[in-house]
Amino acid sequence: MRIAFLVAPEGVEQVELTEPWKAVSDTGDTPRLISTKPGEIQAFQHLDKADTFPVDQVVGDASVEEYGGLVLPGGVANPDFLRMDEKAVEFVRAFFDAGKPVASICHGPWTLVEADVVRGRTLTSWRSLRTDIRNAGGTWVDEQVKVCEAAPATLITSRKPGDLKAFCATFTEEFARAAKP
Repeated sequence: MRIAFLVAPEGVEQVELTEPWKAVSDTGDTPRLISTKPGEIQAFQHLDKADTFPVDQVVGDASVEEYGGLVLPGGVANPDFLRMDEKAVEFVRAFFDAGKPVASICHGPWTLVEADVVRGRTLTSWRSLRTDIRNAGGTWVDEQVKVCEAAPATLITSRKPGDLKAFCATFTEEFARAAKP
């Protein structure tokens, strides 16, 4: 199964990309890096530039039907750039419309807020997003990982890099469960 990782051309928190990427690879699934521009993305370690990663597909050329799930890593700038890109927001919304699972960590839920998919859902995130989530009709909780199975799609969220081990274990399990007929 192919799993989409949607990130902006710069600003993704590197560990929130690389650890979930490894977790997907370890399950035998295929992670694919989707961005708003071709070439490479620039990851960060907090506010410092880290590594670059090659883009597999531009979001405007991607289709939800190609993927079994979506991962939205955080970083402060990454989701802020994504929520300003109409095609990125439409891509996120399409996973919910298709009933496919979505996992998001740290600041990643900002893109979910913009896609208008948190209403009636319970999720967690970096603490500073709690008001945005509540204002968008969601319920924010301070938990290591939160699985919300509200129809039509399962949403798995986590707070921060310190929660990555639990986040990766939970979202890969939920993605595998969703893939079973």
